[in-house]
Amino acid sequence: MTRNDSRGGRVLAPWTVYAPQHDTLLLARALEREHLPPGAAVLDVGTGSGALALAAARRGARVTAVDMTHRAVLATRLNARLARLPVEVLRGDLFAPVGGRRFDLIVSNPPYVPGPGTTPRRHHASVAWDAGVDGRLLLNRICHSAHTSLRPGGVLLIVHSTLCGTGPTLAALERSGLRAQVIDRRQVPFGPVLRSRQAWLRDRELIDARAENEELVIIRAERSR
Repeated sequence: MTRNDSRGGRVLAPWTVYAPQHDTLLLARALEREHLPPGAAVLDVGTGSGALALAAARRGARVTAVDMTHRAVLATRLNARLARLPVEVLRGDLFAPVGGRRFDLIVSNPPYVPGPGTTPRRHHASVAWDAGVDGRLLLNRICHSAHTSLRPGGVLLIVHSTLCGTGPTLAALERSGLRAQVIDRRQVPFGPVLRSRQAWLRDRELIDARAENEELVIIRAERSR
């Protein structure tokens, strides 16, 4: 599968790899608003097809992209090569592959869709979006650990749906010592996954009977200098 990346180019996103969508574009726009001096160190956590990593690399940043799945790592390496952009791509669990390193900016579009299963199936396409019954399986871990990979004055940009709760994200980031706020919101239509789960989401009182859209939020968190 090929999709437009955040700058109108094309990226390859094979099966089980998350292709650029509304959340990718919203996060890419937030990334464009951040000041990035030449050579800034940027980390893309849960890179998927690498669209956000490529957007940062086009601005002259030194980019590292991390993903848990082999397919995402291979797709990002291929997309970086096709775009002729230098991106370090590592396979591993969230911040584990970059332990001890510090970054000026971290971006993340993690899986955040609530679902009835507690653990996403690792070799299934749903691993790119399923995040447990509350949608926070990875969000909580990112909020807890991101500060350890940020330099003083460094920034985390993260996107997710309000279906998994904005308040818990802000509170978790604040507890870790980061100053956090919502800087962007966007209503988008339910995609195929959420449409297939409407009854389950209604039963859990996450949506009302007439809901056809979800709200995406961009949260910006900064480490003090």
